[in-house]
Amino acid sequence: MRTRSPAKEAAEIERRFVLIEHEAPLGGTTVRLRGPRSAEELIDEQDFVRDERMPYWAELWPSARVIAASIATESGSNEQLLELGCGLGLITIAALRAGYSVLATDYYADALLFTRVNTYRALGQVPRTRIVDWRDIPDDLDRFPRVVAADVLYEREYASLVAEVLARTLAPDGRATVADPGRSAAPEFVRRCAELHLRVDTPPRVPYVDGAIRQRIQLYEIQWLPGLR
Repeated sequence: MRTRSPAKEAAEIERRFVLIEHEAPLGGTTVRLRGPRSAEELIDEQDFVRDERMPYWAELWPSARVIAASIATESGSNEQLLELGCGLGLITIAALRAGYSVLATDYYADALLFTRVNTYRALGQVPRTRIVDWRDIPDDLDRFPRVVAADVLYEREYASLVAEVLARTLAPDGRATVADPGRSAAPEFVRRCAELHLRVDTPPRVPYVDGAIRQRIQLYEIQWLPGLR
């Protein structure tokens, strides 16, 4: 549970990390997020040996930018939203601005720290955050009417893990969105969702261009099949 003030958490990231600032257009304004200079500098060999953990949270991925822009157009009406893998906090910021009540989760405590710091800088409020390991979902984690995740299919095993987490956390009438740039695990994710009675819709991909970076982001829209919730 977070007990420190926003000022103390901001001071912590200043002390522990070499920081850079990212800019992201969002709903007609520009959001500025602080992040570590390099994810590679954060690789911990013991973490990798234990469970192949990699600090992907430290990057601001194109998929996060695209899904955040989409969520910013929604009307949350204080509906509960769960973010799986909150990274630097851009999607959490977009969801809070859209009116959702957000629970931001990640496998890394430092991702939660940056999400809180960046959200406070952008909105003057601190989101709810929680460590969640997809391999061991807490028994007391609720089901949510809205679940979102960006670029979480980067390892083959995550195809099943993410589908199973959605089946565990998505409310009967809920809707999930998973943004993906074309990772190799994506087809297996869709197949596993079908096995779990989750319907996956694939609207047209969203082009993303930033200098030399050119991607086409798929926003998978996921709901329970009728009668199988």
